[in-house]
Amino acid sequence: MLELKNQFIFAPIKLGYSENGKINDRHLAFYKERSKYLGAVIPEPFYLDKGLREIPTQMGIDNDDKIEGLKKLTSLLHKNDTKAIAHLNHPGRMANPKIPGNYYVSSTARACESGGAVPRKLEKEEMKKIINLFVDAAIRAKKSNFDIIELQFGHGYLIAQFISPAVNDRTDEYGGNFDNRIKFPLEILKAVKNAVDIPVIVRISGDEMTPNGIKLPEMIEFSKILELNGVDAIHVSAGTVCSTPPWYFQHMFVPKGKTWDMAKKIKENVNIPIIAVGQINEIEDIEKITDNEMADYIAVGRAVVADPDFIGKYLGEVKGNIAPCLACAEGCLGGVKSGQGLQCLVNPEVGKERELIKKAKQSKKYAVIGAGLAGMEAAIILKKRGHKVDLYEKDELGGQFVFAPLTPHKKSMEKLVPYFEKELEFGGVKIIFKEITKPEDVNKYDKVILATGSKPAVPQIEGLDKYYWAEILLKENLPENKKVLIIGGGLIGIDIATALIPKGNKVTIVKRTTDFGEDMEMIAKKLSLKMMEKSDTVFRDHTYIKKVDGRTVYAERNGESIQFEDIDIIVVSTGMRSYNPLEEKLKGKLPIYVIGDAKEIGNAQDAIREGFEIGRKL
Repeated sequence: MLELKNQFIFAPIKLGYSENGKINDRHLAFYKERSKYLGAVIPEPFYLDKGLREIPTQMGIDNDDKIEGLKKLTSLLHKNDTKAIAHLNHPGRMANPKIPGNYYVSSTARACESGGAVPRKLEKEEMKKIINLFVDAAIRAKKSNFDIIELQFGHGYLIAQFISPAVNDRTDEYGGNFDNRIKFPLEILKAVKNAVDIPVIVRISGDEMTPNGIKLPEMIEFSKILELNGVDAIHVSAGTVCSTPPWYFQHMFVPKGKTWDMAKKIKENVNIPIIAVGQINEIEDIEKITDNEMADYIAVGRAVVADPDFIGKYLGEVKGNIAPCLACAEGCLGGVKSGQGLQCLVNPEVGKERELIKKAKQSKKYAVIGAGLAGMEAAIILKKRGHKVDLYEKDELGGQFVFAPLTPHKKSMEKLVPYFEKELEFGGVKIIFKEITKPEDVNKYDKVILATGSKPAVPQIEGLDKYYWAEILLKENLPENKKVLIIGGGLIGIDIATALIPKGNKVTIVKRTTDFGEDMEMIAKKLSLKMMEKSDTVFRDHTYIKKVDGRTVYAERNGESIQFEDIDIIVVSTGMRSYNPLEEKLKGKLPIYVIGDAKEIGNAQDAIREGFEIGRKL
């Protein structure tokens, strides 16, 4: 039995904070902040061999030199009466092809269809060595005082590459029918259970969400067999890192709750605990899973990244508003991929848990001008530190971010501005709806923060006198069955296109360069472009708009003149320019600080981070 203090488990999320595979203070600070109210924590997946890393900065359990650091981690967790679960994974063909020294093996000699290295099909002798890798790692986990082992048998990694009929093309006793495909996983399980006397969990994909891949009926049968072989719990996720990353990452583009349904169906067929996971980021999600008896345990991941006290607040042990996870993958996936380590769009403290917010030595009076994301965050942090803060806004709170949830699949983003509104109210920040235009408006303050944002950068085009920007997304503006030309193919242009298409609009999108959606998060970009291509969107790269004449638009593409006929509506999304009308007026009169887009054009995460940093330092 797992015997946890409550039903909540922190799911394994890659941090990307390690050097040489070892635990450091950054890891410890991250997990210390998040382990207080959880029954157990599964740290990021451990690599079993240095040549099997998914990211260069991954934690390892490949050598005894890792044990000292791992003991520090388990000791920290145990001080909170929180169990430690070691997640052991062999990526197989999904080891990172960009890491020097990595090697690639699988049940097949075919590379993942989405890219990656070509693997070598494993020989039987090599499979014995892989079993030993798992066993040695499990023994090290036990020596490091981990309470439980979790074996990764899903998500398109090596063991799933044997289980999946879409990948396994072997003709020996490890390929072909279901019994053969699960033989190697069971050999690993039995070897690990013989090597250590602590509970063993198995993580599976209830469905790989790809044609001919792992499907739920087989996973129900597999779960019954796992139970017979002494598994203590089954952790039910979905997807494959190779073919269906949106399901693997539980991205905002996939529907919430599918993985919980899979967990429930498996739970109905076995008598061991089931762990549900996947976009569990609201109190209502926990209640639905609990009330409908969909699982025995609940694994939360990015929700606890966004708000370390998410479960504490659910349990009533911590007061305050829950910072929402948007399931956007902007900071968590983007930060790890960029090499900076795990970050979060909503929570700028992620990865910086050691840098505490300290009370100000002397309270000052601040005017924050502009209530976009940067301004709201700055006001909240300044107020927390004991300053007196007035937040000025001429329109509505949220700035340009109010348009983000109006695009398909991004509805989760509508939680962010209301959260900020609650935090402003909770902190006692005074909001004044007034446009500041002259120095006299702020002469009673000690310091001023300018967060006035940005405005669309509109190119000079002959005849372009009627056009939309993101305001076309508003319900009263959104057209139907029109022929729309979008000038500019970055994030805003792509998002607008995906909102226009379901309304029957015929979209043409033009860009001066080649990479449509170049500034987008990877998964959102891929799925958005796929949707546009399916809807026969016309893409034109290397295109310069020269003139608009009625419903005809004249352009130049690769040096040749072209034109677009019968255009009903033009949308301009050619970037943004900083809007900062007050800096010159206020210079020399009192200290001023410029943040967010008013200083330099960035994204939502940049804005929140800048607001946080200025609030923390002043």
